[in-house]
Amino acid sequence: MRPQEFNTVSPTTFPSAAHMMEKFMKTQEYIALEEKHGAHNYHPLDIVIQRAEGVWVYDVEGNRYLDFLSAYSAVSQGHCHPRIYQAMVEQAKKCTLSSRAFRNDQLALFYKELTTLCELDMALPMNSGAEAVETAVKTARKWGYERKMVPDNKAEIIVCEGNFHGRTTTAISFSSDPEYKRNFGPLTPGFVFVKFGDAAALEKAITPNTVAFLVEPIQAEGGVVLPPPGYLAKVTEICRNNNVLLMFDEIQTGLGRTGKMFAYQHDPGAKPDILILGKALSGGFYPVSAVVARREALEVFQPGHHGSTFGGNPLACAISREALRVLIDENLTQRSAEMGHYFQEKLKTIQSKHIKEIRGRGLLIGVELWPQAGGARRFCEALKDEKLLCKETHDHVIRFAPPLVITREELDWAFGRVKKVMESMA
Repeated sequence: MRPQEFNTVSPTTFPSAAHMMEKFMKTQEYIALEEKHGAHNYHPLDIVIQRAEGVWVYDVEGNRYLDFLSAYSAVSQGHCHPRIYQAMVEQAKKCTLSSRAFRNDQLALFYKELTTLCELDMALPMNSGAEAVETAVKTARKWGYERKMVPDNKAEIIVCEGNFHGRTTTAISFSSDPEYKRNFGPLTPGFVFVKFGDAAALEKAITPNTVAFLVEPIQAEGGVVLPPPGYLAKVTEICRNNNVLLMFDEIQTGLGRTGKMFAYQHDPGAKPDILILGKALSGGFYPVSAVVARREALEVFQPGHHGSTFGGNPLACAISREALRVLIDENLTQRSAEMGHYFQEKLKTIQSKHIKEIRGRGLLIGVELWPQAGGARRFCEALKDEKLLCKETHDHVIRFAPPLVITREELDWAFGRVKKVMESMA
């Protein structure tokens, strides 16, 4: 059958026709289909990825690109890591889903290994990062009513300006970006804003009804914004002194990304009551997230108070257990620290009128551009043409976050492309 004949064949009567068509489809055909049949809730770069391995991805045309985004840090262990893949296959042969109506032989081991790594007492597994944030919000409110004795429906959670904690109705309710909230109301009440990095503002905002402070140790989506030294330790002290739960959202910054297992560990003295994890928790193979906390916080839940059909399923737990072992066995946290320092130092040698600041920790790096540079998007598109994939955030920041398995030679290859684009763009 010739390619031009495919349109005359019904996939219903000839199921293999659709699969045969894919062999002949090109980038623009995939894009046209996606634009026609999919909701336009993202603005992706126009590359159609077909396969991936390590730090490299390949499009449907056979072109190879260096992935400098890691699916927003979800594939920190590298694409299709063979150990995690093998764990997934072996578990998939045995049992993929039991639901929490019954116990499975992976969940308890996952709990033990994750809580030990986090140096906390209990965990509650979910699927997406946004679900984990919702779970943390529910935990804090329930704890506030039952342990702190806050009056009914008066609980307040303090959040930071410039935050990003997900796209659910509740999460956008405490975003300070009006674009995230427009035409999605009515929004969820009960949140108070303070300036990120200002411990005095946090202390001033606390009232008897404050149950928690939710903060990202580094505002990754906000533009790779780092707090001042000592900030996280100071907010730890403030929360302890005021009987307020401290919740660190480490969905994007945790699990080695910043050169520490968790980003808050860059600030000695910082310690959360609740830690929110996701993304790299599964190495990119499966949606897995978790709330890990002190016993006092999570033991407020009783049967029926919260749940998820897929949360804590045996396939997810087996994948996550191996993903965590890979992080430790391959020393990826230390690798992130070393490679991140190396790459940042190289970036600082670039002579470009467009660059305002280079900042970050480990392999989470932001290149902020001056407003007159014309926005970060066009630089990301130019880098894509150089076979380097990254993405803009907040209009004027290019975010670099390659898989933690990246080598010095691969970073040198990437640097050559970044230098060329930053110094040659008009």
